[in-house]
Amino acid sequence: MGEIDGGTDFDALRRAMAENSEQPEGPARNARAEQLLAEAERLNIPLAVIEALGHQLKVYNYSSEKDRMFVPFARLLRLWDERPEDFDEYEAHSLHWVFKWVTAGMLDQPHIPLASIEKWLGEMERRYRLAGHSERAVRSAEFSVAAHVGDLERAERAYGAWLAADRDRMADCHACELHGQGTWQVRRGRDEDALGLWRPVLEGEYSCAHEPHTVLASSLAPLLRLGRPDEARAHHLRGFRLVRPMESMRGAYADHVEFCALTGNEARGLELLAQRPAYFTDTGQPRSRLDFMAVVTLLTDRLTELGLGERQVPGPAGRSWTARELAAHARAEALELAGRFDERNGTSYVGDRVRARMAQRPLVDRLPLGVRTARTTPRPVVPPPAPEESAVPGQPDLSALLTEARRASDTLQPHALEAWAAVARAAEGTALDARDRAEIADHEAMAQGPEGIALFERAAALYAEAGDPGEALAARARGAYFRALTGEVDEALATVAALYDEALALYAEDATGVRQTASVVMSRARILMRRVHEGTEGTAGREVRAAAERAVLEVLALVDGRAGDDIRLAARAAEARTMLAELAGESGDVERTADLFRQAAAEYVGAGLPWFAVEYEVQIAALAHQLGDAAGAERALRAALEHGGPYVEPAGRAQLHLQLAEVLGLRDEVVEAAEQALEAAHWADEAGESATLGAWARHQLGGFLLRRGRCAEAAEVLESVLPDLSAETHGDGAVVQARWWLGDCLSELGEHREAAGHRLRAAEIARHWPEQQDHATLAHLAAESLSNAGLLEEADQAYARAGELWRSLGNPHFLVRSLRARGWLALRGEAGAEGARELMTEAVLACERARESAADPAVREQLSAELGNTHRQFGDLLARSAAEEDEGEGGLIQDAYEAAVAQLDRASAVFGTLGAQGLHGRTGAELAAGRLAAELGRRAEAVARARVVLAACEGADDTDEIVQERRAEAARMLRLDRAGD
Repeated sequence: MGEIDGGTDFDALRRAMAENSEQPEGPARNARAEQLLAEAERLNIPLAVIEALGHQLKVYNYSSEKDRMFVPFARLLRLWDERPEDFDEYEAHSLHWVFKWVTAGMLDQPHIPLASIEKWLGEMERRYRLAGHSERAVRSAEFSVAAHVGDLERAERAYGAWLAADRDRMADCHACELHGQGTWQVRRGRDEDALGLWRPVLEGEYSCAHEPHTVLASSLAPLLRLGRPDEARAHHLRGFRLVRPMESMRGAYADHVEFCALTGNEARGLELLAQRPAYFTDTGQPRSRLDFMAVVTLLTDRLTELGLGERQVPGPAGRSWTARELAAHARAEALELAGRFDERNGTSYVGDRVRARMAQRPLVDRLPLGVRTARTTPRPVVPPPAPEESAVPGQPDLSALLTEARRASDTLQPHALEAWAAVARAAEGTALDARDRAEIADHEAMAQGPEGIALFERAAALYAEAGDPGEALAARARGAYFRALTGEVDEALATVAALYDEALALYAEDATGVRQTASVVMSRARILMRRVHEGTEGTAGREVRAAAERAVLEVLALVDGRAGDDIRLAARAAEARTMLAELAGESGDVERTADLFRQAAAEYVGAGLPWFAVEYEVQIAALAHQLGDAAGAERALRAALEHGGPYVEPAGRAQLHLQLAEVLGLRDEVVEAAEQALEAAHWADEAGESATLGAWARHQLGGFLLRRGRCAEAAEVLESVLPDLSAETHGDGAVVQARWWLGDCLSELGEHREAAGHRLRAAEIARHWPEQQDHATLAHLAAESLSNAGLLEEADQAYARAGELWRSLGNPHFLVRSLRARGWLALRGEAGAEGARELMTEAVLACERARESAADPAVREQLSAELGNTHRQFGDLLARSAAEEDEGEGGLIQDAYEAAVAQLDRASAVFGTLGAQGLHGRTGAELAAGRLAAELGRRAEAVARARVVLAACEGADDTDEIVQERRAEAARMLRLDRAGD
């Protein structure tokens, strides 16, 4: 709006102020308020200036320039004292209301003396008493002053007086009062009591423009202290979304940064700092700046403690900052501000609390949030058990290292190869016997894989030198298997065949043990399984599989019942069972395959090797899914997670959690499905796969949260995943689904314009798919969002697009609904009542044609219900258009009402054909027609319709709420007859 002039200047000013109130908080809105005050002063209307001053004061209060609100308030107060008659009732109320803002605002400014604040508090009390207001707001303000300076005895008295005083129009809203009361409980160490007070706000019973925003922020640390991290995470995701766009909420924003510092989410804390650079320097409200700088200190001190002091971090504009530098700067700023408050207050209370806040320790090692955030510290590695201390300080004891390495390899520990590598390093330059050198070479060869084949030969020679021919054969057999892994299967088979004969001969002569013999026999079976995996078809393939099976059964015949306490032999039996399972799978016997894998997994667990079972439990889960056994798949995946423990790599853990989430989601167990998807996202981030596996996990997490009705959290997660989702990596179906879900979330949150954007982008992708159902649905949903956002022309275009798609898909139901929606849009737009009637008529005709051509009785019944709803909406639209006609068009209004009644009669007739299924529709149409008849002065007709409704409801379910409502309204309509007697 430009300058205001003409006879309707005051109305235009009010419209402009209303529009400005809807703008985002910040300097631009404040500057516009100043311009509007200048415009008001030119009108020479006292009330215009009063309203403009009130508007200016409000936008200052809800911005970073809170210190500027004192000037317009002082001017308003002077105008009130000089000419109270210039204030209307609303402005008089507003003037007294903002006394509270000014009192709190003075506390926020350390340059305002405490004596002045106390004097102002007395002035507030006097004026409230003169105006006849309760002292509740005054006592609340007194409590704030006492609590701020640390006069706890006075604060408790004022707190009690605040709660005891009557609530009146000057009291803060319930939500704001409960926030203040809960905050005091937290300060007094009563976290549980605080959460009890906040419950009605958190559950939506009470709300306002700034609640539950601040309650959600204030609840974060108490929830963490009470050991309720899941709720804290939910409050962070939900609350930060509310706080993020509001410049005036630096204190609540600081609570979210603090939460990140206390939960191992330092990287997200830095992201939050980067989003609000002005918070470092805005000086309009020193108290919230103090809060912010205190948590910046907490966060950057934590980073420095983690060894990241030289990391570049966001800070005040004008230079680059390391975490260490920003920590020092923020600490100095916070302590300087706290010192100014304490000097003003004559206590050390503010400084003490700020120092305690900066010195907090993390309350959770790391709390996964679901949104993508890089980890700031390296992933902890599970170390192998430490050997005994060396006799020489600082030097590893070779004997102890050898003992630990042998223990690890004998018990097949995951770190066994690392233990032998430590032995090799410690043994450099040391004379060892042949056996020790053989074992070192053997394990180095295993670590190198196919690259270490030559080392197996060296190990074999050393074993032979050490007098262990059986182990020498086993080492050569291992080498043959690794050669098969390189593709030289025939050569490997030829080598292992000779080794096999030698090993059996030695075993028969008691020249070697069962462990060494089993190692050779197992290597032969492994090589034969490699031949099976080459996929030979026909008779040759059957012969290959038969040979492999015979070899596997030889392993079992050799070791079954002989393992005792020998973990290696028990592992051989379990591995042989997995080979039989694979062979059963090759033959297509799914149930036997699953059963054998289960046996193998149980044997590994029984042998104390649960980590070996993980791979096979995953196989069991896949087979159970194939068999339609969701419960079996769930059991197997849970077992895999349990047995994998810390030994499964992060990427593997992420995959297991994600698979379990998907299984649980299919079983509609969405609460735990969301928890598993959250874990999957966390471990994907740990693995450095945020953009790939992590994106899948977050995608699923967003969907599960949406299914739980937690739309704000789902929106945060889905918005964070969209940059990572791509058609190339994840498929365009995942991209469409994410935007679809996000559109649903934003629609529920009332963010209709943003919802429309995501739905339209998803529809554009789906437009290229062969099947157009999703395209049509998304276009229809986008139209709904555009309509709710007030974008009428764009909504009409989207509904038209959806309608054509529904027509091409042969879906008359949604075609009719799109036409009805366009009719209502036309009534709100330029097409007006005439355009609206045309579209509703088209909807009626489309529905009638579809019903006439439907061969299926069930489909015809559904279309009858759709037709009834269309006539009903047509009638409502005609009545609405009549109500919006000019008063001078009495004849046209009556015609529109008559046409509306005719449509409602048609609706009633159509619903009547549906029997009990149409009862609600029929009675609703009859009552709507009765109301219109009453408007037209046809009292007898209205009464007659009421009696039709009561008759129709006879014998209906008395617990049906809609039936109860219909009877009540019909009874009220019958009173028209008595009123006229």
